[in-house]
Amino acid sequence: MRARVWAVLSTWLLVLLGTAPAQATHIVGGELDLQHQTGSTYTLTLTLYFDAINGNAAALDQALTAGIFDKATNRQLQSVVLPLISNTFVSYTNPVCAVGSLSTRKLVYSKNITLDAATYTSTSGYYAVVERCCRNLAIGNIVNPGGAAQTFYLEFPAVVRDGTDFIDSTPRIFPALGDYACLNNLFYYDFGGVDPDGDSLAYDMVTPLNGHSTAANPSPLPTAAPYSTVTWTAGLGTTNQIPGAPSLGIDAHTGRLTVRPSRLGLFVFGVRCAEYRQGVKIGETRRDFQLYVLNCPSNNPPVVTVQANGRAYRAGRDTVRLLPVGPRCLTLRYTDPDPNSTLTLTTQPVNFTDAATAPSFTTSTSGTVHTVGQPDTLTATLCFPECADTKGNVYLLNVLVADNGCSLPKRDTVQVAFLAAPPATTTPVFTTSFPAAPVPETAPTLVRVTLGQPYMATLLGTDTAPNPLALTATGEGFSLATMGMSFGAQNGNGRATATFNWLPACGPATAGDSGLVVHFVLTQTAACTSQQLTRTIRFQVSRPTDSLAFRPPNIITPNGDGLNEAFTLDQVLPPDFCGSQFAGVRIFSRWGRLVYQSPARSFSWSGGGVGGIYYYLVTFTDGRRYKGWVEVMP
Repeated sequence: MRARVWAVLSTWLLVLLGTAPAQATHIVGGELDLQHQTGSTYTLTLTLYFDAINGNAAALDQALTAGIFDKATNRQLQSVVLPLISNTFVSYTNPVCAVGSLSTRKLVYSKNITLDAATYTSTSGYYAVVERCCRNLAIGNIVNPGGAAQTFYLEFPAVVRDGTDFIDSTPRIFPALGDYACLNNLFYYDFGGVDPDGDSLAYDMVTPLNGHSTAANPSPLPTAAPYSTVTWTAGLGTTNQIPGAPSLGIDAHTGRLTVRPSRLGLFVFGVRCAEYRQGVKIGETRRDFQLYVLNCPSNNPPVVTVQANGRAYRAGRDTVRLLPVGPRCLTLRYTDPDPNSTLTLTTQPVNFTDAATAPSFTTSTSGTVHTVGQPDTLTATLCFPECADTKGNVYLLNVLVADNGCSLPKRDTVQVAFLAAPPATTTPVFTTSFPAAPVPETAPTLVRVTLGQPYMATLLGTDTAPNPLALTATGEGFSLATMGMSFGAQNGNGRATATFNWLPACGPATAGDSGLVVHFVLTQTAACTSQQLTRTIRFQVSRPTDSLAFRPPNIITPNGDGLNEAFTLDQVLPPDFCGSQFAGVRIFSRWGRLVYQSPARSFSWSGGGVGGIYYYLVTFTDGRRYKGWVEVMP
């Protein structure tokens, strides 16, 4: 069936195009773009579309010349030879719809150029052009199409503004148009572009440029503006380039082309994409193209219906409510009245972008109806994630079915409004034997531990729901093991316990006064959201007797009675502590004469047999000093 139809279409196209001279029927359309690379280097590219069926191979240029001009003065600044770097075919949206007499090549001409910052400073900006003749003779909406040329035109801003670099890459329009339109059927195509700099883009219809090239001089050297435009046939113009209801138009924001053509033939059209930065236009690019309108076979649109909670969903009247407990799936039924129709389901979020809320199909989304061995109606299941959450807002989702009709699929859409709430969350409780944290906890909790004395703490996490809980401990800038710390956890659903142990010893743990910071974390892993609770502890190691006062004896009686016979400090001095060790003692007479010294912590001085007041000085290796006096009473 389809093979006979497309054979008829191919024959019709051959009749339509067969009278065109080969040498004059090659340009389908194209556009320029300018992309920044680095520094002052840019890439200037011409994308030209060539009629692969009727175009003369001799008219396929291996290079084309572009000119760059100052908009304010029309002075030419550069002439650039663009070599051909790519030659490929343009694909149909639906390859099955291809007809033998409609084939388009995509030719890419490109070269790196330099836009010097000392030259390209004009606030009016610049334009680049390439001129080439000629268009297809069979075009039906312009006068003298066989003698009509094309000017590929691009505007771009200065590369310096207000003394600073102004980097801009022009928008790139995509994709090329490889399809034809069907008489009295809605045709749509995405002519939207992308802008590497994130600039705003706006689209409108424009009359294609003709320029200065002719059939006798098809590829002249670039010439400055102004450029003449093509001449529309009677009744047509910029806003009515392809007649129809509606006539050809483009969405100003998305670049989507639409037309329901009311006349058969080959039509040329022009689109402009303007580039804005902070509300100011900085450039534009134009694309000329052409569209065939054929008398296609009849194709009825498919139909999709939605069932929610066991009954038919009424678009515009119903809202699907997805609760934590209850069904979260929709049943879709889709069909097509035409025989041998292959249908495909898709979904399209309308007013949300949250991927965690978007539904997915759990069954096949395509199939053929009204053919031998296949049903008349197909069924699919569309399910929303357990964690879908519209946060109290009504989200809109388009459910679309498309057939495999030509030239483009016909569609049916049902817009589903839905509210979704995720399962309720619980907050775990985290308790420890560490001192209570300040409220609010703006700093780590300080815990003092004693050198050589073991320290232990217990931790407990609980959850009223049986969510998995896990306790972990991490040193800030160190591993627990290197400091002699140990942490053991018993994790589980709804409950986790752990024990922290440490025996402080001399070494890195006592190297500074800032202490050691350890983060103790309780992690709850729930179906939709996970939570973490943290206790941060700063451990500081204290000397074993830091809290004891230094109270040395101040009288000795070396008289042989066995009481207070000598001056000693071993039992009352602060203990040695890692890097703080006893260094020595010196004893002086009241006139400053050294009478005794010893490096031993266990020294014993009996007064030397001379009574009186004496003064001592005790030093430690970390610089600590203790002074005092002692009276000798023989």
